[in-house]
Amino acid sequence: MHKPHRSRKQTEWHRRVALCLAVTLAWGAQPALAQSPKRVPATPNAPRALQPDNALAGTMSRQLAGSSKAPKATDYIVAVVNQFPITNSEVQQRMTRALQQAPSDAKLPPPAELRQQILDTLIDERVQLDRARDTGLRVDDAELDAAIVNIAEQNQVSPAEMRERLRNDNVDFARFRETVRERITLDRLRERDVPPRIRVSEADIDAYITEQLGSSSSERELSLAQILIKVPEGASNALIKDRQARAEQALEKALKGDDFIRLAHDYSDDDATKEQGGQLGWRGVSRLPDLFVESTTVLKQGEVAPKVLRSGAGFHVIKLMDRRDALNGYAVVQSHARHILLRPSGGMSLQAAQAQLEEIRGQILTGQASFAQLARQYSQDGTATKGGDLGWSTNGMFVPEFQKALDQLKPGQISTPVATRFGLHLIQLMERREVPIDPKQLRENAKTALREQRFEQTYKEWASDLRSQAYIEIREAPVSD
Repeated sequence: MHKPHRSRKQTEWHRRVALCLAVTLAWGAQPALAQSPKRVPATPNAPRALQPDNALAGTMSRQLAGSSKAPKATDYIVAVVNQFPITNSEVQQRMTRALQQAPSDAKLPPPAELRQQILDTLIDERVQLDRARDTGLRVDDAELDAAIVNIAEQNQVSPAEMRERLRNDNVDFARFRETVRERITLDRLRERDVPPRIRVSEADIDAYITEQLGSSSSERELSLAQILIKVPEGASNALIKDRQARAEQALEKALKGDDFIRLAHDYSDDDATKEQGGQLGWRGVSRLPDLFVESTTVLKQGEVAPKVLRSGAGFHVIKLMDRRDALNGYAVVQSHARHILLRPSGGMSLQAAQAQLEEIRGQILTGQASFAQLARQYSQDGTATKGGDLGWSTNGMFVPEFQKALDQLKPGQISTPVATRFGLHLIQLMERREVPIDPKQLRENAKTALREQRFEQTYKEWASDLRSQAYIEIREAPVSD
């Protein structure tokens, strides 16, 4: 089952394919064309043998829009890419779809320029599909079948209903399948070939961080747990020795591997931390006593300091839970959420799913059942066994609709049903916190952001290189009698 977040690779090709279907069925989706930027046609290389015109139906780049019938007799070839023709009807179908999908306030290029951009897109797609074929990249029928089912689910219809709607819209299902296969193939090819060409240096990362955050310094932070044996002010030597012996006893057990949480509960006099296993939480070294910092310098994560420490408060047994570097003055907001997911299908309409979630929400709010209990009972997601718990997340981990709803909640609140491409969700925000930015994670995030920024330009260069190696023949329209 799906969580409401995906990697960029997964999300992008699912989005493109799902939107292609949505446009075909005229369900008001956003533009489905994942077009490449305009490119100047390459100078033709030595021509390869052309296939006869009757091979058009098997070689042309299929489109979702348009009739399933064969091209009219007045159709003609406008370009040949290697041995594959591109027809005028393909260009016209794409132009029609682009004009239909354009927002009313969009500034479209003149028709001739738009036509050239669309032709360039079709040429690039054909060149790239050739590259995929020549390098053995294939999408088998099992993968394609799974993708078709996924598309139907994302559009909240059953596969049978989707097929029926395609038929009603005069779209041949076999052609639709091949279009989906091509979409998946193109995206996989780009994700395979483009990222290795992207170069991000350490200097690039430094410059990006400085641009985003300005100059900043980092501080080592420690997560410690302690067992504190208090010594009252003015205590006698006998009492001090007794207190020290108790601390030594706790230390001996801790070094032998006894559960530190239980030891803290049994031995510690620190009422503020003993119930949490003595954990002090994350603190910068500047906010910790020097003897704590010095005693943990050589410790590994999870180790206990080998000696009892003496301070003005008493005797301490210290355990290093973890250590990290954090940027001073910078933090990220994290949310701890859980959800219940219903995925409308042939057996459940969208309206029925929404009504059921409203009923579930009412049961939670009136105390008839807990969120976790109902998530385990009803949620159609892999998190159901954990009561719908999604763990801690940072902004951007979830799809936009889910993230927007989550951001509007206060701790303890439950959303009304929220629709995403995965289905309908009830979302409860459990906690929200700020945590310091880990410099290592910050650098990794910066590297990822830079790679994302450079993907489009690198894609253009890669596509241009492929195009320069292909045979491309641009043909003029036939002269009318």
